[in-house]
Amino acid sequence: MAVKMKVVGLMVDPNNSGPVVVLRDEAGEHLLPIWIGILEASSIAAAMEKLQLARPMTHDLFVSTLAEIGARIDKIVVNDLQDNTYFARIHLVDQQGRTHEIDARPSDSIALALRVSADIYVEENVLDNAIKLDKEMFEKMQKAQEDKWKEMLEELDEDDLGKYRM
Repeated sequence: MAVKMKVVGLMVDPNNSGPVVVLRDEAGEHLLPIWIGILEASSIAAAMEKLQLARPMTHDLFVSTLAEIGARIDKIVVNDLQDNTYFARIHLVDQQGRTHEIDARPSDSIALALRVSADIYVEENVLDNAIKLDKEMFEKMQKAQEDKWKEMLEELDEDDLGKYRM
């Protein structure tokens, strides 16, 4: 059976500086960290912030393509964990109402789900075998992230702001 989850954070692992997306179930019983790549993290962050970019990112392109052919993402399911690697399935519905399951990385699946407001699920066996993240550790990680940003902003010199052009 799968447990409905939502994205509650995107942070940096303090041990290796790698991005981590954190999922939590609605009851608050499970916190699931999934280590992801930097490009996927930026795509997830853009979706979380609902940023409208001048040109589509790969995940935006995929969503547009599905809409153009009359298909939609129904849900995504993180369905397996093998040798510390997570696996997911994207559940699509086509024009005729048929469902299709596509193998995908969880990070890509989450980036897509956030763009179309699709449900995110994690199989119970994955939750049972995954690295456990308790609320206290999650709160410490969040606090560390906030402190790191505050420190960077406090050290920023106003004269430097004019040097960088977009």
